[in-house]
Amino acid sequence: MSVKNMMTADPVLLTAEIRAIEHLTTQLPEPPRLMEKAGLAAAQIIRDQLHKKANPHILVLAGPGNNGGDAFVVARYLKEWENTVTVVFHGDHNRVPPDAKQAMQAWLEIDGEILTDIPDGKQDWDAVIDGIFGIGLNLSQSRPIDGKYREWVDTVNQMNILIVALDIPSGLGSDDGCIYGAAIRATLTVTFIGFKPGLFTNFGPECCGMIVLCDLNILLSSPPKPHIWLLNQKLANSLLPPPRPINSHKGSFGNVAILGGSSGMIGAALMAGRSALHLGAGRVYLGLLAENAPPVDFSQPELMLRTPSELFSLSSLSCLVVGPGLGQSAQALLLLETALHSEFTLVLDADALNLIASHPDLARNLSQRNVPAILTPHPAEAARLLHIDTATVQNDRMHTVHQISHSFNCYVVLKGAGSICCFPDGKRYLNTSGNPGLSTAGTGDVLAGIIGALIAQGLKPGQALLLAVYLHGAAADHLLQKNHGSLGMVASEVIGVARLLLNQWICQNEDSSNSLHDTV
Repeated sequence: MSVKNMMTADPVLLTAEIRAIEHLTTQLPEPPRLMEKAGLAAAQIIRDQLHKKANPHILVLAGPGNNGGDAFVVARYLKEWENTVTVVFHGDHNRVPPDAKQAMQAWLEIDGEILTDIPDGKQDWDAVIDGIFGIGLNLSQSRPIDGKYREWVDTVNQMNILIVALDIPSGLGSDDGCIYGAAIRATLTVTFIGFKPGLFTNFGPECCGMIVLCDLNILLSSPPKPHIWLLNQKLANSLLPPPRPINSHKGSFGNVAILGGSSGMIGAALMAGRSALHLGAGRVYLGLLAENAPPVDFSQPELMLRTPSELFSLSSLSCLVVGPGLGQSAQALLLLETALHSEFTLVLDADALNLIASHPDLARNLSQRNVPAILTPHPAEAARLLHIDTATVQNDRMHTVHQISHSFNCYVVLKGAGSICCFPDGKRYLNTSGNPGLSTAGTGDVLAGIIGALIAQGLKPGQALLLAVYLHGAAADHLLQKNHGSLGMVASEVIGVARLLLNQWICQNEDSSNSLHDTV
């Protein structure tokens, strides 16, 4: 990606990077009071959320660490603003970290009370603030939430009110998005200093609700350099292809070939081809393996059908997509081997990935290529590529995608809730679009076709991958709203919506550029 595009992206920070920033602030001539700033920022957001309530009743749950300290600061400000605040703390007062202990003392000094458990019986709470645990939970260092804290989490999750998590919902892993025993299901998460990976991948999107970042205005001369970014609308807009010139023709927008479609799976290749065609490729060729393959796609006659071997003799092929409906026959194996030895930019999906996982020579050929390749595994395919189990993949998606990219020297998207894209240089991007409607057959074929189409139109492989992944999810989000839910969304309808959105974005970008030009 270009420097301009990198600067457009919002950074995402691992727990160790957050800790490093916190440590660096202590070395400043006038160290900021981060806990006080975080608590005030969160309290202001909560006050704004409850502004229509008369004398809101707010339950604050404070844990034994610094997240609990944040909660005490929030409670103090909300009480000073004449809200009714109940604070619950379960732990040893003498073992609280120094900053949190100071926050607790400040709460007591304004006559704040501390209960040891959530009051029994029906309470008319208007909001609950989760400050039980922060970003420190992870599988290697912490046991799952249990005992009294598990009771609190279960109780809060039954409340049909505003639930605000401070920094990250308690029980959710900051780096991995795993749930450690149980996790708060927040309606709003106010996160501090920087975004965390766990907010956006695995169970993060399910637990966080709306996410608001309070960066606390930390000014460091040499902050840690990020290597993870958010893939959001802002970044997608910076990757769009330019409007098409009037003096253009089909040869101006590249050629995509799709290799797949074995017996019983012709539809997968057809969807990938239709996706590439509708998302702007100048020409799209299909090489179908099935013996009874149709001579033409009567629903989309613009697609040019060839025998699989003929694809390799095509001139000026921009991209070869291998895998949709490919199967794992001897013929499929031979064709994939030929593709890996070709000079084409490759998009490898589905059975192409399964064949690579089960044939070390193919894996070696892939890792030694000098021409870019993009891999699009779902968690089970990722597990096969690394010879581990799917649970291990999901327990550390950030590391898994990096490991695949490094092992095969490829661009990779690890699909799933919060898809993660990784470049060969280790840079990673967390996608913020998409919904469960994509959990249906064929959506991966559509994504592969979109990637191919964008490469054909001149985007670099990394740019095409990022834009395609975000666009694919955004199309599903559009359908979610249109259909009032994700149930019954099918892959083929994603294609048309993706085309509509891409055209809209390009036009909006052009209008913005023209407006800027007019003001200069």
